[in-house]
Order: sequence, then C-alpha cells, then structure tokens
Amino acid sequence: MPAAVRMSIVLLIAICAAQGQKFVASSPTSKMIAPPKAKIEIVVDDYHGHKIADPYRWLENSQSPDVQRFVEEENAYTRQVLDVIPGREKLRSRLERLVTIGRVESPKVGGRYYFHERREGNQNQPIVYVREGLHGRDKALVDVNALAPDGTVALDWWFPSHDGKYVAYGTSPNGSEISTLRVIETATGKLLSEQIERTRGASLAWLPDNSSFYYTRYPRPGDVAPGQEMYNRRVFFHKLGSADNANGLKDPLIFGEGLDPEHWPNVSISEDGKWLLVNISEGWTKSELYLKNLGDANGKFQPVTSNKNFLYDGEIVDGEIYLTTNEDAPRKRVFKVPCASPERANWKEIVPQYEGVIENNAQIIGRRLFVHYVKNASSSLSIYDLDGRHKADVQMPAMGSILADLGGAWDSKEAFFTFYSYALPQTIYHVGLDGKAVEWTGVKSDVDPNQYEVKQLWFNSKDGTRVPMFVVHKKGLALNGKNPVLLSGYGGFNVGRTPAFNRNAMLLLLEHGGIYADVQLRGGNEFGEEWHRAGMLDQKQNVFDDFISAAEFLIARKYTDKNHLAIQGGSNGGLLMGAALTQRPDLFRAVVCQVPLLDMLRYQKFQIAKLWIPEYGSADDPKQFEWLYAYSPYQHVKEGTLYPAVLFMTADSDTRVDPLHAKKMTALLQAQAANKADRPILLRVDTKAGHGVGKPVAKILEDHVDFWSFVFWQLGVDQQMAISR
Repeated sequence: MPAAVRMSIVLLIAICAAQGQKFVASSPTSKMIAPPKAKIEIVVDDYHGHKIADPYRWLENSQSPDVQRFVEEENAYTRQVLDVIPGREKLRSRLERLVTIGRVESPKVGGRYYFHERREGNQNQPIVYVREGLHGRDKALVDVNALAPDGTVALDWWFPSHDGKYVAYGTSPNGSEISTLRVIETATGKLLSEQIERTRGASLAWLPDNSSFYYTRYPRPGDVAPGQEMYNRRVFFHKLGSADNANGLKDPLIFGEGLDPEHWPNVSISEDGKWLLVNISEGWTKSELYLKNLGDANGKFQPVTSNKNFLYDGEIVDGEIYLTTNEDAPRKRVFKVPCASPERANWKEIVPQYEGVIENNAQIIGRRLFVHYVKNASSSLSIYDLDGRHKADVQMPAMGSILADLGGAWDSKEAFFTFYSYALPQTIYHVGLDGKAVEWTGVKSDVDPNQYEVKQLWFNSKDGTRVPMFVVHKKGLALNGKNPVLLSGYGGFNVGRTPAFNRNAMLLLLEHGGIYADVQLRGGNEFGEEWHRAGMLDQKQNVFDDFISAAEFLIARKYTDKNHLAIQGGSNGGLLMGAALTQRPDLFRAVVCQVPLLDMLRYQKFQIAKLWIPEYGSADDPKQFEWLYAYSPYQHVKEGTLYPAVLFMTADSDTRVDPLHAKKMTALLQAQAANKADRPILLRVDTKAGHGVGKPVAKILEDHVDFWSFVFWQLGVDQQMAISR
C-alpha cells in the first residue's frame, strides 16, 4: 500500500477516535481505494510459431524485492476490503466453533498396540495416540504441537513397525512438506537418533524384526542439477540405530538407478520379510510393479507387470501377490499370483469387476480381502476370503464416504474404517471379520445432521454426458431461485468427490439458509478409469463443460441465479475456477480460487509440476500446446470484460503449486477487467503456509473468516442475523 494512502487511513481512524466514533464502513466499498497497479514488462515467447505475450513474467521471481512489494501491497488492499465487511466477528465466533470440531483417522495396528491420529479443539496439529489393547487407555505418542509455538510444524506421515515397537514419522515446517524422518519407541516415548531429511511423502516398510526399514528419499540440493531435488525419488535401506549414519546419507540405494526423475516409487514388504515389492507410479494412468526376493543375495528386481497403460497395486501374504488393477477393467478387479512365478500368464482373477469402483486397492486384514467400493460417489465395503469368495458386506451408517485406508494388519482379528458425510463428522468403526461394524470412537460436534437434506441430482453436460452432483441444504428450504449457493468441484488426477464432512467450508452456509453443491466431474475416479481419462489431457475441456453445465442446471431448477452463485476450488480445482471464470464470466457472482494453476503454458517449469505432465500435457510439445492454449486461464483474460468478484488465496511456502499463478492472474485481471469496487479482484498470500497440508488451526480460521466474509458479502447473505443450529 502506498505510504500516502496508508497515512490517510491512519489519519481518518485518528480523527474518528478523537470524535468518539468507531471506524466502521457502512458497506465494504465506502472507503475503498483502487487496487495496486502492477508494472508491465512484456516478454514474448514463441510456442511452435505462436507468439504469446506475457506482461507479468517478472512476478514469477518470488525472491525479487519488486515481487515482495507487490505481495505486500496486494495483501494490504485485500485487508482493506475484507476487514470492513459487516458481521465478521459474529461470523468468526461461529467459524471458530466449527473449525475446532476435531477429526480422527482409522487406527493402524502393530502387535498389541493400536495407533490412531486425532486432532481436538484448538490443537494446531494432530497427535498420534497409542493404546495397548483394543479398549486400552490412549496415550499421546507423537505430538508435534510443541515444536513450533505457532503450530507451523506439521506431522506429515507415520508408519508403525509390525509389532508396534517403533513408529517412524515425518515432520516439516511452514507447510513445505519437505519432511524429516524420526523414529520413536512406543513403550518409552524415547526418540532414536535417526534424523533423515528429504523424506517428503515417504513410503516406508519395516522388516519384521524391527532392525531396518526400506524407505523413499529425495536428493539434497547440490547433489543434482538445480530444480531436480524436487524429483528423483528413490528407495533406500536404513539399518536402525547406526550411530554414524543417523542422517541416512550412507544408506544404500536399493531401487531407482536410471529411473525417470518424475516417476514415483513406493515400497511394501511381505509379512515374513522375504519379498520386497516396489510400485512405480508413472502419472495417474500407469504404474509398474517390481519384485525382489530378499533371501537371494544375488537376486534382482523382477518385473511383475509389462509396461501396459494401466494401474497396478499389490500386497503380499503367504508367498502370494494380491494385485488390484484396472487392466481391461476400468472399475478395477483383483488377481492373485505366486511370488515365485509372477508372470502375467500365472495371474488368477479372484474378484472380478463389479458395478462399483474399487477405491485404491484391496487390503488384506485378518487374512481376508477388504474391498472398498464407490458406487455413484458413495462408499460401500465388502469382505472376501483370499480365494475371492464373498463373505460379507459391511453395513454403512448412511450415504457417505470411507476415509482413505482401512485400519488393520494381515494377522489382525478386526478391521477399522473412518466414515463421514456432509453433516456427519468423522467416526471410526470397528469391523469383525464377519462384517459386523460397531462405533469405536469419534469426535464431538454441535452439528445436528437431522436438520439437513442431501440429494443427488443428475444433469446433462454439454456433450450429453450424464453427470451427478450432491446438493445439501436445510430440510424444508424453499427454492426461490435466489438462494445463496456455493458450487465446488475438482475433476482431475483420478481423485473422486464423495460426501465429506467439511467443518468450515459448508456448514456455515447451510446454517444461513444457503445451499452447498458438490459436482462429480469427469477427470475423477467416481465411475472408473474411463471417467478419469475423459477429463485429462486433450479431454480436459470436458471438466470445465461439466462444471458450467452444473451451474446452468442449478439456475434452471430454481436453486439460485447468477447473482447468488459462488464457486470454489483449489489446486487442480483452482484451475477449474480459472477456466470457469474466463469461459463464462457472466454465470457467477463470486469466485474463490485457491492455490491455483492458471498459466498452463509454463506451469511445468515450477516446483514439482513436471509430475503432472501425464495429466495435463506440456506446452513444449506442439500438439499438447494446442489444447493447453485453448483453455489456459491466464491467456484468456479479455480486456473490458465484467468478471465476477474474485478472491485468490495462495501461500508463500507452497511447494506443489507455485504462488506465481495467483499473482500473475491477479495483476492481469486488475489491469484489464471492467470490475468496479463492488466486484473486487483480491489476492491473499499467506505466510509460513503451503498448499494446505498441516496448516495450523489459527491460520485455518483466518482463511475461512476471509473466505466467508467475501462470499457472504458478494451473495448478499446477512451475516448479522442470528445463526441457528
């Protein structure tokens, strides 16, 4: 903010205070100044004969004093707009109660120990608790909250050994996700000497005797060419308690020599410690499996799969690999094959493809196959024996979702799953091998799910494809064609949108008589691999068409109108927001675009974005340039157009999607849009935060106060009204 403007605001507040008045704007725009003006330095690139001008290339350099000054001025402008919106404190009070509703995840079983992750109340980061025995008393084992007073050190991942004696875990600062591996002894809480850096999103497999583990690690800066330290994930072997190798730098490389830098290995080990299985993800449509006999000193990794364009995952018990794959089965099926002869000719199908899509992979728990299905974007769970004979279906509590992996081990006597839905917070259920489920633990909430109604609607997209979405609102709500609606979606990377308890982005709107709409776009996995591939690469426009059609459907069915419709999405969903914003600026009143990809001609040059080329393509390729340029939001801002009000939300430590996208798009829209003060283009850049993982409660609260202040203002929701519950 310019010094003269800052001084005028300070002077105005001082004058008001001297007169005994409060500085309260009658509306958010009554004292508003114009947005900052970013300098223009045009760079012209030649893409395969196409000359493309970029006026804000300079904003890509986050270390530049000019860029830092731009961020300071934009943040100050955003604060000036948002801080004077009436009703923020009442809104904050309710959001604080919603944000502090806890969360739990299914326990991981290690011998007689049950480990589970829980966050309660105002805790910034979750704690890993352990109990001895199924009904024992919980004891905090891994608590990172004390590592940073502001809660900005996050717990990234954790793996107990099979007997539960040790837990390996990773932490990272400021949302960076660049983890450091530590090991703690369960019985004593004693930290071992291990401190292995560069273990982002680690995969880790303990040997049965606890002496060692296999794990994944990234190279250190300086060991590879600049920028390549974000890639080149490799598998190493670490012997526990080695005094001269606590940092793991002497650990032998086990797998990855010559591997493509963008490929992503994960490791697992058989229950007897004899077989090591490595899964290599090559994007989101293809993976490969490699197997090694650890009992053979001269043994080499043997390919299990054969370079086909399908996904494979596996688990080993009793010398058999249980393979979950979409090979010639877009909704997935399960095979078994002996480790001693894993050639494709020896694979035996034991669970065929059904109507539902297998989520992730079949898990072996208690020598049973537990298969999590998703049908019409809602979860179910079935149990089979190891020959594929159906044993039981687990009764779900409601229409909703099972969260991530199930809890349990190959020799457990029970399994666990975490269940939630739009108005149901996370609850853990204990499942016997007979399929009977009972509640094990959950979180407390003042939300009454009986107040709300969930409906699944189907509509036709632009090309006639039938697409579903869930709508959630208070029971008995009258649809008057002007209801405030928040429409959200993702549509990419084989990630599905199933009913989820969202303690901060939905419930507040429902309590104010609004409607939340969650659309299951192509590009996700809701209907199998065909649905995914219909929304990636040269088919990406289908995702945007689906989303725009969802908005048109809501308006046509009198749920809302274009003046009461806001949209929201983050990451790949942020790209969706950018496309919706630029392709149909007339259709929405407000857009919240979070940690977005927006310049699709240059995205792959920053952070870890080369990993996403299999999903999006790259402008370096002439053919792929054509489809990327056809929708890339940054290149489709039209001067003189009236756009919706936009709130870009990003963070300075984001190591997934570089904040440059939001910065450049903000500058371009502020310079070219026909928007006035009542439809601002705002940029909010958080500090000591990343893509969103591990963000402390205080920052989450501030995020959502700004989010809902902006949305409620734009949609005309009265924040001053009493919030009914």
